[in-house]
Amino acid sequence: MLVRLAENPPIFNYNPLFGAVRDLLVLGVPYEQVVEGIKKIKRADVRENLLGVLPLIRDHFAGVTPDFFQAIERRYYPVGRGLMVPFEPPMIYGVGGQLYFPWFSFWRQNPLADERLSLFAAIVDDVMMQDPDLDSARFEILDFSCLGPKQPRVLRVIDAREIPRIREGRKTEMLEAFAEGYFLAVETLKGQPKASRDERDSNESGRDEDQLRLFD
Repeated sequence: MLVRLAENPPIFNYNPLFGAVRDLLVLGVPYEQVVEGIKKIKRADVRENLLGVLPLIRDHFAGVTPDFFQAIERRYYPVGRGLMVPFEPPMIYGVGGQLYFPWFSFWRQNPLADERLSLFAAIVDDVMMQDPDLDSARFEILDFSCLGPKQPRVLRVIDAREIPRIREGRKTEMLEAFAEGYFLAVETLKGQPKASRDERDSNESGRDEDQLRLFD
C-alpha cells in the first residue's frame, strides 16, 4: 500500500475546506462568498467534491461564535524503529469556556472505523497528553463520508470519549507493523525510476482520492 501511495501520490488535497472553516467560523465571511471562492478551482471533479462538503460545514458551525480560534503547531508521533509521523491538528477553538478540538475526516468512502478508529483515538490521546493546554479539550471527529456508493455525503459527529481505546499491546503491534511496512517500501522504491510527468498526467484521471488509507 505504501509503495502504491509513493508511486501514485494524491493529486489534490482538502486544504481549501480548512480555509473555508476558518473563513466561516472566525472571519465571518458570508457563506455565498466562500462558495464562490471554491468555484474558482479549475478542475471540475475537485470543485464538485469540495462543494459537496461545504453545506455540511456551514450547517455544523451555524450559530457558533468562538471566543478564540487557534492553529496548532505540527508535532511528531513515534511509531517505531525511529520513524516519526507528523501529526498536525487543524485547529482548536473555545466557546463559553469549553475547548473544542475537531478532527476533520473528508474521505468520501472508507472512513476510520472499528480497530483503526480505536488506534487513531489512542494516538491522539498520546499526542494531546503531551500538551497540558489540550488535555481538557473536547475531541470530536467530524466524518463527512457517504453512507454508500453514489450516495451524498452526510456529517457524523463522533465524540472521542465514546470510542473504545485499543489495548496497549495491540497498539504497539499495529504501529510496529506500519513502521516495518514503511521501511520495506523505502527499500522497494530504492533505485526505481520516477514516472515521467507525461506518464503521471495520463494516469491522473483514473485516480481516486479515496484509494489509499494510512490505517488500512
